[in-house]
Amino acid sequence: MDELLPRTRDIRLAIFDVDGVLTDGRLYFLTDGSEFKTFNTLDGQGIKMLINSGVRTAIISGRKTPVVERRAQGLGIHHIYQGREDKLAVLDELLAQLGLEPRQVAYLGDDLPDLPVIRRVGLGMAVASADAFVRQHAHGVTRARGGEGAAREFCELILRGQGNLDAAQTAYL
Repeated sequence: MDELLPRTRDIRLAIFDVDGVLTDGRLYFLTDGSEFKTFNTLDGQGIKMLINSGVRTAIISGRKTPVVERRAQGLGIHHIYQGREDKLAVLDELLAQLGLEPRQVAYLGDDLPDLPVIRRVGLGMAVASADAFVRQHAHGVTRARGGEGAAREFCELILRGQGNLDAAQTAYL
């Protein structure tokens, strides 16, 4: 992962896919039509540390569910795009809204709809459990699987590359 550190230095926005990245990718539907997802608390803490360091965060998901809205709000993620299949169009909206360039953005995904964004941003990564084609075309691949600490690993990589990881961790001593 050290070879990716130069790509992290200018990152001002980190974007996450949800299903397969912040979750293990399984979809749980209840008989009443509702659904639930499980999230990893380690990932959540990583996202909070990244936000506290000054990096903005966003979610882009092809699916729409109130569970994601609730999780994002609980973590302090302000930019939430759900039900958006064209993730590249959302990236362009975010770049214009925040006045950023693609090189200032990091993205963590797992499947083919994530690939256009992964290839366009400064740091485009895939989780270990991602589709093989996506892993092949990403700048890097996490050791952890989606929903099992991959987002934490991604966040800590950015924090380390920007020289903020030690401060983010020692703040809890």
